[in-house]
Amino acid sequence: MASYRTTATEFLASGETVENYVRSLLDRIAVRDPDVQAWAYLDPEYVLSQARQLDAIPVSQRGQLHGIPIGVKDIMYTQDMPTQYNSPIYQGDAPVVDAALVAMLRSAGALIFGKTTTTEFASVTTGTKTRNPHGPTRTPGGSSSGSGAAVGDLQVPVALGTQTFGSLIRPASFNGIFAFKPTWGAISREGVKICSLTLDTMGFFARSVADLELLAEAVKLEDDEKVHAPFKVVGAKFAVCKTHVWPKVGPGTVDALNLAVQLLRAQGAAVDELELPDEFAIITTAHQQVLQRDARTSFMSQYIRAKSQLDPQLIEFVENPISNRDYLTGLDVLASLRPKMDHILNAYAAILTPSAVDEAPEGLASTGSPALCGMWTALHVPVVNIPGFVGKHGMPIGLSLVAARHQDRRLLRVCASVAPIFEGGGWKSGFFKSSHE
Repeated sequence: MASYRTTATEFLASGETVENYVRSLLDRIAVRDPDVQAWAYLDPEYVLSQARQLDAIPVSQRGQLHGIPIGVKDIMYTQDMPTQYNSPIYQGDAPVVDAALVAMLRSAGALIFGKTTTTEFASVTTGTKTRNPHGPTRTPGGSSSGSGAAVGDLQVPVALGTQTFGSLIRPASFNGIFAFKPTWGAISREGVKICSLTLDTMGFFARSVADLELLAEAVKLEDDEKVHAPFKVVGAKFAVCKTHVWPKVGPGTVDALNLAVQLLRAQGAAVDELELPDEFAIITTAHQQVLQRDARTSFMSQYIRAKSQLDPQLIEFVENPISNRDYLTGLDVLASLRPKMDHILNAYAAILTPSAVDEAPEGLASTGSPALCGMWTALHVPVVNIPGFVGKHGMPIGLSLVAARHQDRRLLRVCASVAPIFEGGGWKSGFFKSSHE
């Protein structure tokens, strides 16, 4: 019988009614919401009415995502729910249209469950009301705070997020779940609040790679090379890449990365130490140059209309822009490095790299540092956070696998084989034995 613990693929295989599955999730939320507060908008009666409508659809007419409840980050338009961006400017605002990604998922039979919290316009590191489900005094990360926390707390099996710096991968690491940031531009951003046209990327949170693969299939993510055979770790070649921001890493991530290398080698994989050429050290600067100028353009309208209601970080984007020359330099640097990184990545099954500085930090005022994610976002490559490791305070730590651009499906195949190996890091068993279960 399906319950709130059930993943999306498990639910599809269970034969359970959508209504019964949804009721188990709503019961879970009723108990946990005071501690986690992952939702910006949730109407239980409307959710149940959708579930009953889905149950009434004949089996022969059901979509591939039939009845799967999906949380939607509250910067994406939803035709039947408000879209408020965690901004006082847009309180109660309700455009009656779906974002492209929401529309695709709804067309495939998904149940759009509710809107999850986000930092203001998904563009600042100021914390939200949402708490980490595994430590309520700690941040769940951001900007996809509610999506990461809702999936991490078993309130929904799947949720949508976006990443401009580290807003998918970091929350996934902090909440002990999977996240998939596809290749930039592979999923339409129509109907989603823009921070940076050059960087914003749509993505998913889930509790299994199988669920990520299901979603990738539903939105028609395709590689040029069609391979369906399972990936074999034995004899595969990986690289561990600490990157130029390695000095920011904490002891939990250091230990997790070392253990991951040991686990892969124990399964017969080769793992090289990869040191990137010096020219890649400029990525952080170039990423910031592009982000800051793009954000100035994106938030100029809100600044002109309602400056007093904006987060100070958004005001800073508008009032202290970089020069046109620096912006163009940033764009050109990143454009030149992307094919070079693809060439490096193509020599390996995947690159293994940190997802976050360490465990989720104490406090809710900030969503934590995204420093470990920025270069991969800037390079437009697909990234998957794989949970499995534990820090000294018992909080989850994930690690990322990275592949070349438009090798999204291949990366998911690799992750499907690596994820069970990383369970040796100790997180999954610890989570399911925790007191709030």
